[in-house]
Amino acid sequence: MTQQAQQFFERHRDTLEGAVQAINSREFWTPYPESLKKYDEAAVKGAPADFEALCKQHFSLVSPGASERVGAEVSPYGFELGITYDQPETEALIDAMQVAMPAWRDAGAKARVGVCLEILARLNAQSPLIGQAVMHTSGQAPMMAFQAGAPHAQDRGLEAVTYAWQAMAQVPETAQWVKPQGKHDPLVMNKRFHIVPRGISLVVACSTFPTWNTYPGLFASLATGNPVVVKPHPGAILPVAMTVKVAQDVLSEAGFDPALVTLAPDSLEAPVTKELALNPAVKLIDFTGSNAFGEWLEQNATQAQVFTEKAGINSVIIDSVADLKAVTRNLAFTLSLYSGQMCTTTQAIYVPKGGIETADGHMSFDQVAGALAKAVEKFLADNDRACAVLGAIQAPATAERIEACRELGEVLLDSESREHPQFPKARIRTPLLLKVDASQRDAFSEERFGPISFVIATDSTAHSIELAREVITEKGAITLGAYTTDEAVAEQFEELAMDVAAPLSLNLDGGVFVNQSAAFSDFHATGGNPAANASLCDQAFVARRFVVVQSRRHAPAEA
Repeated sequence: MTQQAQQFFERHRDTLEGAVQAINSREFWTPYPESLKKYDEAAVKGAPADFEALCKQHFSLVSPGASERVGAEVSPYGFELGITYDQPETEALIDAMQVAMPAWRDAGAKARVGVCLEILARLNAQSPLIGQAVMHTSGQAPMMAFQAGAPHAQDRGLEAVTYAWQAMAQVPETAQWVKPQGKHDPLVMNKRFHIVPRGISLVVACSTFPTWNTYPGLFASLATGNPVVVKPHPGAILPVAMTVKVAQDVLSEAGFDPALVTLAPDSLEAPVTKELALNPAVKLIDFTGSNAFGEWLEQNATQAQVFTEKAGINSVIIDSVADLKAVTRNLAFTLSLYSGQMCTTTQAIYVPKGGIETADGHMSFDQVAGALAKAVEKFLADNDRACAVLGAIQAPATAERIEACRELGEVLLDSESREHPQFPKARIRTPLLLKVDASQRDAFSEERFGPISFVIATDSTAHSIELAREVITEKGAITLGAYTTDEAVAEQFEELAMDVAAPLSLNLDGGVFVNQSAAFSDFHATGGNPAANASLCDQAFVARRFVVVQSRRHAPAEA
């Protein structure tokens, strides 16, 4: 271990110990504040100008074999970023990483974890600027871009480092094995145990959450000794490039090759992900995105451990409610947040066609559906507040999908375009809410990414449960919500959640929403249904990133 890496570890020991305690207790904890008031005032005020200073410039990084530049990011708020990035040559990149890996491996777990903790601390200091970068690549609204793109993403990175630390700490560096032999001298062996990384790690970032979905794989692989290639989405390169820059700076200061973490940007016209994914030296792949490409990776990149988070049919079942207004307000926020462009946003809402019981008496199906539509409409009535929640649509294809989906059912609430008070060219859409019958399964059982949801008329709550079970078993889900005032029905929902391996949120009607996931406490996805083959984050997510190689020899005879 280098002296600097040792200093990094000691500097952040308390943070690591706090994280270990948090993942063991699953209680609330974070070292990275989600309030801008907790950050340097000058950094907060200067973040928009600092972001503008990055635009129309070349972003320099260590990039082995770089031969050309790419970059065509366009903010969903309506302007070109004009930033270019070096694109490394694949074989030169792989060669450089393989050369760098032995020293990183041999440095040991404490050195690697210390470096990762320092990277996260420096990223946290840059949170206001990272928030700006996330906003203008993903389309998230300013506060969400700051929170999800910076401190919450850093939480997820730290969570991965902590699980990696625990997994590696379970393996002793040395041991003396003594086996008694009765009257004879015991057998005595000295053993050494080495944490050995699997190889080069490829992290394929997405456009909607370029840091939150990237940090778990990045830090899990790096902490366990694997060099990491980060392949950003062509539309959201900057937040990932900023992350790589910090990582390279810290690695260099600690005496390691900065190419241990490298950016591999590409373009929509000339993608490089498949070439990287099939390289024999790539042994780990983390992917967030479409079902089609996630399944392609699982089926074709057979030389690698592949961790995928894909799409599913996130569902809510309404059986009965104590306060329909509180429930619909909660769901209105869920459907509106970031225009439904979250892997956790609800798409299918099951309601018995005979209606439900509430504290105010029986409500028909149409009354429930109408109350939800009215709640969304009321929540977004103030345009400034609407823009602060909706953000912007990241990809034109998502806006086009809204138009195409109007024909799938009866429109309960139509999607509208809104004008942003600061960015008049921003691509902003309100949710589309459709009414369908349970028989219209082709409409609601396919993922419709974006602010598109269905209120589905079922025969009964039992039918809702069975239908949700069938759809999630086939297509997967990252989230499952349910509402009931009957404890026996609540137990049926718990059973359903276990059957389909989807985390359950029951009777949310306050300040917690089904599409939010808290690091150190919530397991994001389970890895138990088709929507994801891994969980963020658990021991299985990190333990497969290294192997243990032992050596043994007879202990020297005592003099």
